[in-house]
Amino acid sequence: MATPAADVDGPQLQLNSQSLDYVEQLYALYQDNPDAAPADWRALFGELANGTDHKPSTPRLTAQALPAPVVDARLADPTLAASQLGEPKLVLESHRVPGLAPPTAPFSPAYPVNGNGSGNGKHEELAARQERVDQLIRNYRVRGHIISDIDPLDQFRPRPPELDPAYYGFTEADYDRVFSTRTMQGPKQRTLREIVSWLQNTYCRAIGVQFMHIDDLVIREWLQSRMEETENRTELSRDEQLRILKKLNEAASFEQFLQTKFTGAKSFSLEGGESLIPLLDMALEKAGNDGINEVVIAMAHRGRLNVLANVIGKRPREIFREFMDLESPQRTGPGDVKYHLGYSGDWVTGKGNKVHLSLCFNPSHLEYVDGVAMGRMRAKQDRYGDAQRQKGMVVLVHGDAAFAGEGVVQEILNMSELPGYRVGGTLHVIVNNQIGFTTTPIEARSSAYATDVAKLLQIPIFHVNGEDPEAVAQAVRLALDFRKEFQRDAVIDMYCYRQRGHNEGDEPSFTQPLMYQAIGAQNSVREGYLKRLLALGGITADEAEQIAKDRHAKLEADFASAKARDFQLANPTPTGPWANYYGGPFEKAPNVVTGVEQERLVELLEKLTVVPEGFHIHPKLVRAMERKRQMASGEEPLDWATAESLAFASLAAQGVRIRLSGQDCERGTFSQRHAVLHDVKDGNKFMPLAHLSPEQGPVEIVNSPLSEAGVLGFDYGYSLDCPEGLVAWEAQFGDFANAGQVIIDQFIASAEVKWRRLSGLTLLLPHGFEGQGPEHSSARLERFLTLAADDNIQVVCPTTPAQYFHCLRRQVVRPWRKPLVIMTPKSLLRHKECVSTMAELSRGRFHGVLPESTSRLSDRDTRVILCSGKVYFDLRARRQALGIDGPPIIRIEQLYPLPMNQLLAALAPLPKGTPLVWVQEEPENMGAWRFLRSMWDDSLCLQYPLKCISRPASASPATGSKTAHEREQAELVDRALLRE
Repeated sequence: MATPAADVDGPQLQLNSQSLDYVEQLYALYQDNPDAAPADWRALFGELANGTDHKPSTPRLTAQALPAPVVDARLADPTLAASQLGEPKLVLESHRVPGLAPPTAPFSPAYPVNGNGSGNGKHEELAARQERVDQLIRNYRVRGHIISDIDPLDQFRPRPPELDPAYYGFTEADYDRVFSTRTMQGPKQRTLREIVSWLQNTYCRAIGVQFMHIDDLVIREWLQSRMEETENRTELSRDEQLRILKKLNEAASFEQFLQTKFTGAKSFSLEGGESLIPLLDMALEKAGNDGINEVVIAMAHRGRLNVLANVIGKRPREIFREFMDLESPQRTGPGDVKYHLGYSGDWVTGKGNKVHLSLCFNPSHLEYVDGVAMGRMRAKQDRYGDAQRQKGMVVLVHGDAAFAGEGVVQEILNMSELPGYRVGGTLHVIVNNQIGFTTTPIEARSSAYATDVAKLLQIPIFHVNGEDPEAVAQAVRLALDFRKEFQRDAVIDMYCYRQRGHNEGDEPSFTQPLMYQAIGAQNSVREGYLKRLLALGGITADEAEQIAKDRHAKLEADFASAKARDFQLANPTPTGPWANYYGGPFEKAPNVVTGVEQERLVELLEKLTVVPEGFHIHPKLVRAMERKRQMASGEEPLDWATAESLAFASLAAQGVRIRLSGQDCERGTFSQRHAVLHDVKDGNKFMPLAHLSPEQGPVEIVNSPLSEAGVLGFDYGYSLDCPEGLVAWEAQFGDFANAGQVIIDQFIASAEVKWRRLSGLTLLLPHGFEGQGPEHSSARLERFLTLAADDNIQVVCPTTPAQYFHCLRRQVVRPWRKPLVIMTPKSLLRHKECVSTMAELSRGRFHGVLPESTSRLSDRDTRVILCSGKVYFDLRARRQALGIDGPPIIRIEQLYPLPMNQLLAALAPLPKGTPLVWVQEEPENMGAWRFLRSMWDDSLCLQYPLKCISRPASASPATGSKTAHEREQAELVDRALLRE
């Protein structure tokens, strides 16, 4: 056997089956001549010589012999009762952990008991034993979480055989053998007994950690170091322990008080998960002391009232008053239920650092608020110039069923490390009730954990027993240190239970009788922690009782205050960035001038055609740039994309922030925008809009992931904290907004009336019937018009580049803030008639109605066409082809709020009784027709009878046949022009 060279580098000691031959050669060399082996290997072989003359550098643990592995074959049946198994474990209704089938028979050692089976001598046996120890260590890191003590209900979890030394052929005689532990933190050699005890303490107590899926060795070793150095525990001072107890007391007292004073009322109690309050308390305290000054929190309804009262700073008396429901709807508006409401306040840490807290308003649609919270934080960071994303933090509190079940969770996790959506790492907290309404984990997910979707990221997942507040403290510290160090998300999966049913009126034992028998036998986490502190002498019983009395007295005082006749709920006025903006009725919106001086527009357009020296633009775009120069000189009219660029540029030049995101929006779905140019030789990017002047506002145009709900929620959230900017989301095709409908319905359209939250978000939705099939024709205009009420949104369908230019600028220039939905064109992007002059951009404003001259009316044809969007150009082209002057066409450019005064002014020259025809491409049950008809009251019908020409009502928006489309379109246009 050839021997390795003596000058070989020392060992890194990552022994495995591939390195065994190499180690054997080194050991043979050492046996022949110890001085011939490398120094590090020589020392190692000396330590491992026989285990008798070596004295460990640390004292051995006095633990008893390790327990025998669980090998009972009855564990194959997950329905057996605990009494049948003779184990203190519960097996509740369908609560076997998904993906972890119990063993069906006693296992046999995976390795020979004696040596490695080669029979080649003692050195092979020593190396083989060391390899098995290294495998044991690794398997505890990989799978130790499976047997960790994280479940307060102590439900059965099968023990993987590879976590038992016997699996590797070790017997009781091996427990006091000394092995190298250079792959672990701490002493570099330990007995097997010490190794297993250390691993179990680190990975199998009240915290179970999943981190070995992380590919980055630096991150894995950082986590190993932090956990193994301390056996994954934290030492708390007496003050810290008392603070935890006080927070647990506040959480428990609040819930008990609500149940006493408002029996049967829905509050979505936190009982059983009270450790959430000290968890958030510790997280905010640590974040504030680590330099965080803004925290945005989003959570569902369970525990929200408790968080509002005990974390965010909402006075309990305000919550009690909401339960009493004594406020006049005329003063408060429609509003929302109390457990959907948000709040903001300031948190001051023990060191005096102030942190601004914002708890997002949230509907019952679980998890959709996640992107909203992230967008809000991104906007805050951008406002403060925090490009490194170090001054703000998002905390998302999830339920276990929702985290595993709602697809938007995957969307926001995927967005977390994308340049256009990063916020520096989000802290995810799962309040793991181990039940979803009445659905058990085995019915709700295919994965072992509710958090397994988070493994798509290179981040750790800390499963922690909510009944052990000090383990929760360690999980919080470790998660926040990880987030700070690597600026990535971190997940805390806090196992607890739900003391009551889904709500206070629900009876959970109908469907989970055994689970709720176990829950009924549980002491509260406060009682358990108090007992621990009393045993440690950290507090006296009198001190604990006084803490509880003081808190109850405070709640009683707040309750009395809430009942007072003169009490009024706060009605805050907009402050901060919203101080100069308002919502309300359409009548409050000023009719602002949005034109820009022509010379300035020419200057900006010329700048948009300039690229850096040495930048190699695509040859086809060279011609496009030259055409823009011709537009700047007046040789050619302006097309749609150029008008948009000038709207962006003119606003940015005024210092306005521009953010546009969406799928492929840098180039544009239809290759029309090209806002970001790519060097064809080196791939570098250049955005002309970002290089107009040193004083300009920031411009961010972001290609989004293939996601609608998550991204739309993010951009909506961004708009909540950037009222002064133009924040826009563009759908690849208009009907793709379907996938973000929850955001549209529950946030964009209703936030003002539910929560008094304003937004100036702009939606760009390509819309128009051009024979591209059912899924690429309609932006579902009718859905937005169905949502339109109380002047809540703006819905426009501009037909000229100038109108689009003025509409975008109007959204920023006037202080009236409402979401704006724009039906943008597709074929009109390059239509020779859909153009504007520079003069039309430089003067005037957006017009809600564009009438043609009524002189087109003739004695022979005395009707007028109303329409919106692309069909106008089809009607005009056909009219010209037929050689007729009429009927005249009036375009309604703004469909909501419907500018009725402008429309009536356009109709005023007509004789009373002149028939009107609404023409639309959409089927009769879609588009704007039914909305418009609802707005046409009886008096208007007497003056101007109104009817509709459209495609027949249909379940699908459009045909998939290009030929059929063209035939339908021709028939529709002829019916409109030539009378039916």
